[in-house]
Amino acid sequence: MSLISVGTMAFDAIETPFGKTDRIIGGSATYVAYAASHFVQPVKPISIVGNDFPESEMEELRSRGVHLDGVDVRTDKKSFFWSGKYHNDMNSRDTLVTDLNVLADFDPHIPDGYQGAEFLMLGNIMPTLQLNVIQELKQRPKLIVLDTMNFWMNTAMNELKIVLRYVDLLLVNDEEARQLTGEYSLVKAAKAIAQMGPKYLIIKKGEHGALLFHGDQVFHSAALPLEDVFDPTGAGDTFAGGFIGYLAKTGDISFENMKRAIIVGSAMASFCVEKFGPTRLKEINKSDIENRIRQFKDLVNFDIELG
Repeated sequence: MSLISVGTMAFDAIETPFGKTDRIIGGSATYVAYAASHFVQPVKPISIVGNDFPESEMEELRSRGVHLDGVDVRTDKKSFFWSGKYHNDMNSRDTLVTDLNVLADFDPHIPDGYQGAEFLMLGNIMPTLQLNVIQELKQRPKLIVLDTMNFWMNTAMNELKIVLRYVDLLLVNDEEARQLTGEYSLVKAAKAIAQMGPKYLIIKKGEHGALLFHGDQVFHSAALPLEDVFDPTGAGDTFAGGFIGYLAKTGDISFENMKRAIIVGSAMASFCVEKFGPTRLKEINKSDIENRIRQFKDLVNFDIELG
């Protein structure tokens, strides 16, 4: 089954307590593609890049079954660039530079060869653009997943609520879930979000794992304790790519299989943070992923007798 991913392909410059980088490859669509392609091919990103985005990176993506027909290459401008510095806790960060460059012209459209895709991952972009992509599809995908952030809640809440009517699963953190609904309780927030459209909700909690809500059902995935976290950039997008990539591989969007997919997404995100950028996602293989998933299983697997 094929997967469309809409988002950014960009450059990042990152500083953490473990070191710093100059311009390295980043962007939500990039991380989703590298993560999802371990499970399903083709992955079909829709994005925009400038004349500085390396052809070697395009070739690397193609070699992993990533189709690039939906990537608009602008020869007269540079790619989106973000620079940030993480605090010691690695959960908070300061944005130092944001150069939109080609992203200011991003007007995503679905190539003919992308039509009929069964899974759609809408990255964290303007809600009106997310809606445009959905409306261009001739056939509704089996699953539409949307990622968003508090910036769009502050600047485009009405537009966000419109696009949510068409979405199956919303992906946010706990702060964003509370802002979107006005509910402090995440259980109440999940029920309020279901009334807006998405019947499934994933709340990302970083180093504390993730929560999956559907009706009265709740599942919590723990995060794997890691000895070193070098760079959390892209971990959320990698989680999303692993999650939807596994669902696309299996073709099963039941709550039970989403529980498995959350573990897969969490495992992929745990690889991502081990080095700067998407480096680890390029290095790992099937055996590495299986072993990491086994570690997650061991983390919460136990027997108990209440006598």
